[in-house]
Amino acid sequence: MISFFSILALGFFLGMRHATDPDHVIAVTTIVSRQRNIKKSALVGAFWGLGHTLTILLVGAAIILFGLVIPPRIGLSMELSVGLMLVLLGSMNVVGFVRSMPAGPIHSHESSSVVHAHYHSHGEYVHNHPHGHEPEQHFHSHENTPVAWLDRTLGRTGLYQPLRPLVIGIVHGLAGSAAVALLVLATIRNAYWAVGYLLIFGVGTIAGMMLITLSIASTFHLVGRSRQFSRYLGVASGLISLVFGLVVAYQICIVDGLLTGHPQWTPR
Repeated sequence: MISFFSILALGFFLGMRHATDPDHVIAVTTIVSRQRNIKKSALVGAFWGLGHTLTILLVGAAIILFGLVIPPRIGLSMELSVGLMLVLLGSMNVVGFVRSMPAGPIHSHESSSVVHAHYHSHGEYVHNHPHGHEPEQHFHSHENTPVAWLDRTLGRTGLYQPLRPLVIGIVHGLAGSAAVALLVLATIRNAYWAVGYLLIFGVGTIAGMMLITLSIASTFHLVGRSRQFSRYLGVASGLISLVFGLVVAYQICIVDGLLTGHPQWTPR
């Protein structure tokens, strides 16, 4: 019984360490960089960890209990999904930064008023277009924004905000589930103990990611008074995510041979 609890404790702390993997931290940073509420940032980490745990538990249990074998091409494709997701998240942050770039005032020829072009927000959506400071000079409806459209279509379910980190966690779990399960299977011979280890490993991952997102959000909160510096941090996280995702995609597609006839995959 002592050895069993030792295994569980080891799984919890290794799960916390697993949350600090570079691709995990980069992915959640691109989300948290747009979130100024510390409590909501902790929930981002919790839902990421939940999605990661669900995939690890389902795929890992299938490998342990039923001897599931993942072909190299499928394994590489699962890892490629992480690289593509990092590219997407990074691109969204960079595009959001470009749209929020301030511009100088534009003088309207139809009136004596000045029409400005600088960034402004509608809720969480920040963008840039020419507008004046009178209602009739604001050239679009507050409801005609991407976030408003998403809120109308997805917000009714109440799952819109946690859905993004949950899906990202699921994708990351797909990429790492085989390696974790095979490591456990080589160490723990009892299949039920091994599945229990995976569950505790997931709980540790959730706890570790919550601590990470809290730390990141606290940093952004401290510099939140400087909107310009905060925006630069956001675009920096986006660029890092974009470059890291491209490197991962190159490694998998070219070096590991996903696009060739002889893919080589080592779960890690």
